[in-house]
Amino acid sequence: MEGPKPDPQGYWRANLRLLAALLSVWFLVSFVLGILLVEPLNAVHLGGFPLGFWFAHQGSIYTFVVLIWVYARRADVLAKRYGVE
Repeated sequence: MEGPKPDPQGYWRANLRLLAALLSVWFLVSFVLGILLVEPLNAVHLGGFPLGFWFAHQGSIYTFVVLIWVYARRADVLAKRYGVE
């Protein structure tokens, strides 16, 4: 049985949309939550540390690792969908 007809242009369009979404999440967590909203977030504590501090030092790293995992999974799905694996 033959897979879908290869569509490299469609794959890259979908891949760029995925990258834009994931980079937006990373920007939100690292820049907005870790820098711009640090003062209001510091009113909340997580494990004894202010939440703003946690986002700036740990949360953005954890988020980045999760985003790498999500990208790898979604890129595999996209490659199969567009026949470019």
